[in-house]
Amino acid sequence: MILSAGVGSGHNSAAAAVEQACAARPDVVEVLVLDVLQVSSSLYRDVLGKGYFVLVEGLPWLIEWGYDASDAPFRRRGPIDPWTRMNALPVVRAIKRFRPTAIVCTHFLPAQLLASLLLRGTVSAKTAVVTTDYDFQGLWLTSAFHSLFVAREEGRVELTALGLPPDRVAATGIPITTTQHPASARHAGEPPELLVSAGAKGGDYAAAVVRQMLHMRSPFTATVVCGQNKELRRRIERLVTPAANRFRVLGFTEEMPQLLHQADLFVGKPGGLTASECMAAGLPMVLVNPIPGQEVRNGDYLMEQGAAVRCNTPATIGWKIDEVLREPGRLQRMQAAAQKIGRPNAAVDVLAGLLDGPSRPLVVTRAAQRTILDASQRLLVASDLTGPTALVRLVDEATDRTVALLREEELADLQQRYATPSGDLVLRNGQGAFLLRWEARRFLRAILRGDSEVPVRVEGLSTSPPALP
Repeated sequence: MILSAGVGSGHNSAAAAVEQACAARPDVVEVLVLDVLQVSSSLYRDVLGKGYFVLVEGLPWLIEWGYDASDAPFRRRGPIDPWTRMNALPVVRAIKRFRPTAIVCTHFLPAQLLASLLLRGTVSAKTAVVTTDYDFQGLWLTSAFHSLFVAREEGRVELTALGLPPDRVAATGIPITTTQHPASARHAGEPPELLVSAGAKGGDYAAAVVRQMLHMRSPFTATVVCGQNKELRRRIERLVTPAANRFRVLGFTEEMPQLLHQADLFVGKPGGLTASECMAAGLPMVLVNPIPGQEVRNGDYLMEQGAAVRCNTPATIGWKIDEVLREPGRLQRMQAAAQKIGRPNAAVDVLAGLLDGPSRPLVVTRAAQRTILDASQRLLVASDLTGPTALVRLVDEATDRTVALLREEELADLQQRYATPSGDLVLRNGQGAFLLRWEARRFLRAILRGDSEVPVRVEGLSTSPPALP
């Protein structure tokens, strides 16, 4: 089962990529993709979906503030809020009807719901959290999951520095669909092909971009994709009439994978899926009009890698593109940088990591969540901590996988109740709660998964840097 949320098109696109990867595995016999907003109330759907884009257009500073305010790891703890829980009931019913053996979440809303369901014992499926931007954001961290897949290595290092076990976090890239019909080869001597994207909804900024491109001195041809915005398409068609031989104007198209492989340079917004598709195609980007928060951070990463440049005003977009095209070798260097960081097999790697990965979830106690939040606010990493609030891990002896992250002070209670005469630690069902504030029944239920007992060992956090995969 693949759970997404239609806030923008990226999360659903990532879900479609994982669905495509499922079709290539003979051990996957049935797949259900569900946009959780589509089965929620219209009010909830409008507030989260349409409301987000209203803020993007009218109050972008508020989007940036909200992104930064929610970025601290485990700032959000405990059960999901009552309004979300009420709107999640159709999703819970769908999960119970389908009875999946594995669940992939490509948005943090279903990821948070699944953590609650794992701890309550409502589901026993393996669960994966798959992020859809290059920078990791704190809302994606949940109290229970099987595997967490991030877009790049720095995100994995960040999470393991916070205390998350390396055996539960992998840097796979952002899942994208792959095309079975690659673009035709370009002929030497042809002018560079530019791909201008207004996004799925058709952003008005595209008209300003095209207007400035008309003043470019470099030779080029361009395809402008206007998305669902029919009025924007008509405006741009009128705008490029004097240079119709250089421009092709499209509305919504399902041929974006082919267009990405045909182009030499992309002009548009750095959404996580768009950027990932460009990098997989070896297509460098000229970034315009990024949404504050995640898209700005995506752009920072791409520019750091040499695969993008950013234009902060449409008034200079033509000059910016000219700068890239006219400097000898620059476009080729950017293309090589994009190719280097592209991860075209991300969806396959996510699926393999989940289905072939641990069968027991990782549980992060609320006390451990508080430690992680406090350490991040004090600019510390988890291995710097000492004393009763320091973090330790419980590792399943049978599989050598981490099953719990908890505080040192919580460990004493576990040892008092579950230590064997030989000093080993064996979690058992039916011995009562070791600490009510731990929500002990949920803790044990999630780890035991129906088994009567699970032998575990205790490990401290390594003080060495996280190992490369």
